[in-house]
This record gives sequence, structure tokens and C-alpha cells, in this order.
Amino acid sequence: MATCALDLTAAVWRKSSYSNGDGGECVEVADNVPGLVPVRDSKRPHGPVLLLPVAAWAPFVEAVKAG
Repeated sequence: MATCALDLTAAVWRKSSYSNGDGGECVEVADNVPGLVPVRDSKRPHGPVLLLPVAAWAPFVEAVKAG
């Protein structure tokens, strides 16, 4: 399996409007990465990041809402 390193130190993260305010289910996304939408768990900011192509973001959100 191939891996690639992407420097996200300049990423500007924002909490999803669907995350609740009491610290649970907190998802953050970064909007300033060209061509990609990085997604992470705000409780683990140094943990893994899911990288979605911009074209896959809307279908991903719709699938999560439906699930």
C-alpha cells in the first residue's frame, strides 16, 4: 500500500456544524487545502486525518446524514 505525506500544519480547521457542543462527536474539516477536504476528530487533533477529494465531499456528507 502506498502512503504519502501531506503537510497540514497550515490547515485552518473548523468544527462541523453537526458536532454537538458538549465535546462528543466532534468532527473538524479544513477548507484551505486545494483539491482536498481533510477531516479529523477534534478530540484527537494529532491523530489520523481522512482526506477526501473535493468532488467526494458532498456525497460523503449526504451518506453520513442518511446513515
